[in-house]
Amino acid sequence: MPDERLNRRTYLKFAGGAAASAALAGCTGGGDNQNQDGTDGQTSSTDSGGDGGGNTTGDFPATITQGQMPSTLDPHNHRETTTDNVVLQAYEGLLSRNADGKIIKKLATKYERTGDKTVKFTIRDGVKFHNGDTLTAEDVAFSINRIVKSGVGGLESPQKDQLSGVTGAKAMDGAVEVTSDGVNPIIFALFASYCDIMQKSWVESHDKNYVAKNMNGTGPFKLKDYTEDVKVVFERNEDYWQEPASVSELTFNAAKESSTRVNQLVNGETDIIVNVPPQDAGRVKGNSKSRLAAVPSTRIIYNAMRYDVKPFDSPKFRQAMNYAIDLQSIIKNVLSGFADQTGQPTLKEFTGYNSNVEPYPANKKKAERLVEESGNAGATITLHTPVGRYLKDLEIAQAVAQQIDQLKNVNCSVQQRDFNALAGELTDGKIKTGPHFYLIGWGNATFDASQTIIPLLTTDGALTSYSNEKVDKLMKEAQNMPDGDKRNGKLKEVNKLLHDQAPWIFLNQQYSVYGVSQRLKWKARTDERINAYAISPK
Repeated sequence: MPDERLNRRTYLKFAGGAAASAALAGCTGGGDNQNQDGTDGQTSSTDSGGDGGGNTTGDFPATITQGQMPSTLDPHNHRETTTDNVVLQAYEGLLSRNADGKIIKKLATKYERTGDKTVKFTIRDGVKFHNGDTLTAEDVAFSINRIVKSGVGGLESPQKDQLSGVTGAKAMDGAVEVTSDGVNPIIFALFASYCDIMQKSWVESHDKNYVAKNMNGTGPFKLKDYTEDVKVVFERNEDYWQEPASVSELTFNAAKESSTRVNQLVNGETDIIVNVPPQDAGRVKGNSKSRLAAVPSTRIIYNAMRYDVKPFDSPKFRQAMNYAIDLQSIIKNVLSGFADQTGQPTLKEFTGYNSNVEPYPANKKKAERLVEESGNAGATITLHTPVGRYLKDLEIAQAVAQQIDQLKNVNCSVQQRDFNALAGELTDGKIKTGPHFYLIGWGNATFDASQTIIPLLTTDGALTSYSNEKVDKLMKEAQNMPDGDKRNGKLKEVNKLLHDQAPWIFLNQQYSVYGVSQRLKWKARTDERINAYAISPK
């Protein structure tokens, strides 16, 4: 039986050398500096896809098991990586990233700045949607506007801030002009991570419910069957604008319990599973049918505290909650050393990370004193947590609640939640429908502090549980500066302010560990995206 205290070094040894190289590679191509005019030599379709592509046209099915099923099949109406992993098989963006984090072209063949507030994308010729219709510039402009403007395509998209600063798009002859409210220093990084392209006429001719349960993209896989909350089945798109995929049929299903996912993998019932816990690493590695693939992720795990309700409206109380927990102990005993501490919203690899900001140390007496000073002694609080979405999410929440409950003047308990239900409450644009205190994770594929801080910690953020005028002002200034040292300094200032204001209990940077069948080739990515186009048989 594998040791439940399997240490990080052994864990990473099991996972292989890919982890170390990915940690470095994840920092490349994160911004726009190398790609302002899109002249990186990637002009042919064979250069554009990045990872994968197949020469196999025979029968090669594959199954992927996540912790959760998708909440929708509408690529513009969600905020979950688990949903993104499903929809990205059928839908594509103008730009993307390869497995090493470098910006690559997809549905755009060129991208360039044309003014202080404008950029231009040249649209690829000959691309067809799954229904056989040809991709047009009007479809691209519609898709951008559906995200950033209210009511376009019958949707108030929760993804508006993922294209932060973008105000709209208009079709030109074979191209699209995109406007922003300022310089928008990371606009190409945003489009490399977000904004799937949909067909305007298809969306407008169907109601919202139909769009949520059907798909019509340009990607390498076409929807074959969808059973809500059970499975999604794709078939290979033989008319894909690049080489057809190696995988002939692709199935997504879900199992909340990590042990269930591991059992399915070692029994040959699935091919890729997410979030293999440390205690099961040896079992996956020791089985002749499976292996581990591990990378440091771009995801931060945290406990949000709503600033508009007691007792969390008090900065002193929020600081007390950070001092109340022993984060080092949680990482050692819950995550087996398989995580990094955080003390700010921005991870080490990102633009804007403040190296002078340290994690909160455990200090029970100081926590109790701050609770008294906040005027909230005797508070009873409940920590809402998903189960099976993140690595050891329930166990982390239980440890946090137990340590807070050990304070003599605060009582804390845990409430388990379905992830999709919890995520729905957090993404509906109404702060008052969300829980007061909750565990959640946030992945940021742009490697820039702004795309964590803006959606989560500014007043108008799509998922915010916090508001501070100074944070809003500093972030507005940062987003109207060219990318560089001055902007980086501004973001560092915001991270120091947010550390001190403690809108969250700062927890850990998550590491992504997958179990993979030995029958296929596939490389794990730092951005947590499972690109089935990159899967091929051994």
